[in-house]
Amino acid sequence: MQNVILIIHLILALCLIGIVLLQRSEGGGLGMGGGGGVMSGRAAATALGKLTWLFAIAFIVTSITLTILAAARSDSSSVVDRITDQPPAAEEPAPAEPASDDLLPPAPVSNAPVVPQAAE
Repeated sequence: MQNVILIIHLILALCLIGIVLLQRSEGGGLGMGGGGGVMSGRAAATALGKLTWLFAIAFIVTSITLTILAAARSDSSSVVDRITDQPPAAEEPAPAEPASDDLLPPAPVSNAPVVPQAAE
């Protein structure tokens, strides 16, 4: 059941993308470039506009249906609860001891300026 609705949902998403791309651009953002846009008093009632609304409503309905189905199939516990219920992982072995040369402190570095010696 959930797979069928998911396939319908994906087909509706592709149809919605296609139908929006087929519509005529009105120039500015939010329909500012001409008549019949989002911000105007009267929207254009074209076939593409009606089809866009139909696909959008069907897309929202399938989204809500998938959400309800997923919530019904999920456990009542939280993901955080599942993480804390697991036993701790086995401790990793300690790293090998470094060689005796690695234990010596680094050679001191002098920050004094280098002064050339006069030639005799």
